[in-house]
Amino acid sequence: MTSSDHPYTYGIEEEFFLASAVSRNAVTHVPKAFVRECRAHMGESVQHEMLQSQVEIATPVLTSAAAARESLDALRQGVGRIAAGHELRLVAAGTHPLGAWREQVHTDKPRYDSLMDDFQIIGRRNLLCALHVHVAVPPGVDRVALMNRIMPWLPVLLALSTSSPFWNRQRTGLVGYRQAAYDEWPRTGIPDFFANEAEYGAFVDLLAKCGAMRDGSFLWWAIRPSSRYPTLELRIADSCTHLDDALAIAAAFRCLVAAYVRRPELGAVRTTLTRRVIDENRWRAKRYGVEASLIDEAAAVAVPFEAMLERLVAILAPEAASFDCEREIAHLTHIVRRGSSAHEQLAVYRARRDAGDSRLLALQHVVDWLIAATLAR
Repeated sequence: MTSSDHPYTYGIEEEFFLASAVSRNAVTHVPKAFVRECRAHMGESVQHEMLQSQVEIATPVLTSAAAARESLDALRQGVGRIAAGHELRLVAAGTHPLGAWREQVHTDKPRYDSLMDDFQIIGRRNLLCALHVHVAVPPGVDRVALMNRIMPWLPVLLALSTSSPFWNRQRTGLVGYRQAAYDEWPRTGIPDFFANEAEYGAFVDLLAKCGAMRDGSFLWWAIRPSSRYPTLELRIADSCTHLDDALAIAAAFRCLVAAYVRRPELGAVRTTLTRRVIDENRWRAKRYGVEASLIDEAAAVAVPFEAMLERLVAILAPEAASFDCEREIAHLTHIVRRGSSAHEQLAVYRARRDAGDSRLLALQHVVDWLIAATLAR
């Protein structure tokens, strides 16, 4: 099979908070019956996360944007319906506006027990939810070399997904605080430019041999070659409140992988400055989201986000047509016009504060908006 014949199958994983139907706070314990019921209806597509207040859904392997929409919608609605039967509500956001990390209890599983023992307060503060997207890479294509070329676009995908303007019941001043909090963990952020999969594997082997980690799944970078599947995994995005936002970002990443395989000249040039420029743009995305300007290293100018997105959409156009996901790619521009979830949350918060609500009451209204938007069709 040539790369042009490759189907670029993909999978989407979404993490959610479980909130109390009464207080709207992130719950500290989830009834075992909730998990059993989810498994009975949706099987292994629903999983525990590290903290009790979190749940993850994962689609099967997808071949089209239409299948992605059907699967992700069914999973959101199914988990939301079961949660409601247990006086719980589903919240899709990078951070929970009312979440207090000191109150959280981790899920009792050997992997999570080990992480908590190793990372201590950093593990307990991991009250964060993300969107992950896997895209299958054609056989014979070095995933790490491909990853290196794609990395400059990561801040754009982050900005589009930002949904974490609150932390520990406070405004953070950022729209993507999840990435800032996640930077506390080792082996996160923008990866280094490894030469190829062999060199990347040597790094994994070194850390495993020296007891730093068990395997490549303990590398929590913003993008990585999966250690379980022949995929590249996007990890930088916040959990998207709107279903359409998640579908658009997943489709964009799928198209991006395919475009950069088809056009090996894209992203081929980099300098000793490039990784730091990507990280500076990641900061701008965390701080301002779709209102950011991003640095164009080659031109030595800061480019408005909308113009940077136009460049990306132009690159993705042939793949969007081929994969029949032009609707999803067009939605990226809609996110910029509307604002990401973070901007919408802040608008709700400001309106309630202007109306005289206390800070906590205003945050409850934000959570109400998140609950409604998470399951809106």
